[in-house]
Amino acid sequence: QYFVLDKTGTLTKGKPEVVNVIPLNGFDERSVIQISASVERGSEHPLGEAIVEYAEKLDIPTLEVKSFDSITGKGVKADVNGRQAYLGNVRLLSEIGVSTADASEKMTELQEKGQSPVLLSVDGQLAGIISIADTLKESTKPAIQELHKMGRKVIMLTGDNERTAKAIARELGIDEVLAEVLPQDKANKIKELQAQGGVVAMVGDGINDAPALAQAHIGIAMGTGTDVAMESAGVTLMRGDLRSIPQAIKLSQLTMRKIKQNLFWAYIYNSLGIPIAAGVLYPFFGWLLSPIIASAAMAISSLSVVGNSRLLQRVKL
Repeated sequence: QYFVLDKTGTLTKGKPEVVNVIPLNGFDERSVIQISASVERGSEHPLGEAIVEYAEKLDIPTLEVKSFDSITGKGVKADVNGRQAYLGNVRLLSEIGVSTADASEKMTELQEKGQSPVLLSVDGQLAGIISIADTLKESTKPAIQELHKMGRKVIMLTGDNERTAKAIARELGIDEVLAEVLPQDKANKIKELQAQGGVVAMVGDGINDAPALAQAHIGIAMGTGTDVAMESAGVTLMRGDLRSIPQAIKLSQLTMRKIKQNLFWAYIYNSLGIPIAAGVLYPFFGWLLSPIIASAAMAISSLSVVGNSRLLQRVKL
């Protein structure tokens, strides 16, 4: 069985923060933040919101923006005070012909710390790197350890750079990483895992996770996530606590055990009771079952099933 976990908002708190700003090629830190925050004013991405909040914290005003466009899985672009600005990952800047060679060593260093570097290009020139980190939830590591004890394989599915994703995976003890996956490709990754013959459970919270949640054998949405994710999933965790997943597994296993117990005893009970009620013992002993006793027996049968099921309330997960 595979448990595929989205990163942002599932493994992490979903509240990224700017931790470092590295200006390049003659730009200063203030201008890098000002241009980046101006571009991200029109974005709803968590990384963009972190940059805008950082600019507000430093009281840096944003500039006039025109021609804003979001490029799925890569970044955003806009015209800022007449200057063409691109903000995103290496793939985005490579597509527009901006070299990132001068920043590669620093980016590698940041990624190995589990941080996400966002690159800013202004008028075709690399202007700076904004390093962003998202804090892991306290419940994440214990939940993954519990899933491992249950014999489940845990996979991280993320659009983050592979180095960043692997740094987080090492910290959490995650078995496998599927990194740099575009939002529209997440469902395809789930299909690939299903093709290997395993049962796949997908855990996510965002709009981009919805197709993957619907594709998985079991879609599990975080209650702190988007409505679209919860609509697409078969199970919704009421809290944003990943420890609820092993608890849900244990509860479902106990529930199935109770169902089997109830079916077994109902079969035995009816196998004995129905023939007696039909008079099978009358030729031998002259016994006939009173309708009152038969009705009481049926009521007792129902009560025993309900009583056995209610024992689940005593379970401590």
